[in-house]
Amino acid sequence: QVLLVESGGGLVQPGGSLRLSCRAPRMIFSVFTTYTMGWYRQAPGKQRELVARVTTGGSKEYADSVKGRFAISRDNSRKTVTLQMNSLKPEDTSIYYCSADQDGSLYWGQGTQVTVGS
Repeated sequence: QVLLVESGGGLVQPGGSLRLSCRAPRMIFSVFTTYTMGWYRQAPGKQRELVARVTTGGSKEYADSVKGRFAISRDNSRKTVTLQMNSLKPEDTSIYYCSADQDGSLYWGQGTQVTVGS
């Protein structure tokens, strides 16, 4: 079982920024590098959707709705993946989940709430 621990959610005004972090405290470094790491989100009544992910080789993919506003990065030495979210909009309000994917085996963090509003 893969343990993923998220932090950084909260309440922010429209146009503001938040930084989400996810670490894998029980993984050893060499194993962490074999996982594609990502962030998904799920709003009430909606399906979970991909926000961004970064592969083992460093390739990045973003949902169209966040391109140009969000940036994903990974630090293998710290076994951490980070999502920098800028220019936040009310429609970004959701629970954000960290993910670790290895050959189709997908693991999730517990989720962190992001609320964009006044």
